[in-house]
Amino acid sequence: MIYQVENRTTSIVRFVREPLLHFFLIGLALFAFYGRVAPSGGDEQRIIVSRAQVDDIGRRFQATWNRPPTGRELTGLVDSYVSDEVLYREGKALGLDRDDAVIKRRVRQKLEVMAEEAGERQAPTDAELTAYLNAHPEKFATPVLVSFEQLYFDPEKPAPEARIKAATTKLVAGDVPDALGESTMLPYRTDHERIDAVAQEFGSDFATRLRTLPHNQWAGPIQSGLGVHLVRVTAWTPPALPSLDAVRKEVQREWEYDRRKRAFDASYETMRAKYDVTIEAPLAGASTP
Repeated sequence: MIYQVENRTTSIVRFVREPLLHFFLIGLALFAFYGRVAPSGGDEQRIIVSRAQVDDIGRRFQATWNRPPTGRELTGLVDSYVSDEVLYREGKALGLDRDDAVIKRRVRQKLEVMAEEAGERQAPTDAELTAYLNAHPEKFATPVLVSFEQLYFDPEKPAPEARIKAATTKLVAGDVPDALGESTMLPYRTDHERIDAVAQEFGSDFATRLRTLPHNQWAGPIQSGLGVHLVRVTAWTPPALPSLDAVRKEVQREWEYDRRKRAFDASYETMRAKYDVTIEAPLAGASTP
């Protein structure tokens, strides 16, 4: 009897000293510890549609259709929201969001908006707008305006150069100009027209030649996209910077755009400084020292 007890005690001691048992107990302890400190994954399996979210879904429907949704429509919209959330979470769990250009672009766009809005959002003062207006006259100055008269000559008719020369002689002799040109839908006189509008109607080469012509003198032939002309420039109005009141909306819009861009650039520089970028492959077209 004593021998059996001693054998049983020896077996228990041997079992307790077994390394496999030690590994098992350590693993069990680690598992229990992780279960206490690790965040619960249960939240990933819960989808809570709050009252605020339901109200926001209803407001967006009303903004689109100019009426509140019916009960059935709202139920369908909420079901669609839940469906989107389920599919998004399942796709994310499978890693489908990684290395996806569309998702990266969307996240980038949202972050850009947040970075742009990081600056001051107070309305600009008149002093700030005036300073911006003076610093960027090319954005707000009135365009160059030109006034001129023209006589048209059809290049398809015989001897266009001879006809132009004859008309020039009569003009010098004092004949009435508008009686010398040939019939056309083009206006004889153009007053205070934007030079870019002239380029659209007569062609860019014609508009460029206007800049070289003397004032109040007939000159030609001047080629256009429609034919040839005798032209007399009567006035040039140079660009001018308008008052702030005249272009306040435009200046404020450009000022806001510039503010958002500066805010984004500053935010990006801060974010970029966090990363050590290594480009292991040579860039195509890059110059080598």
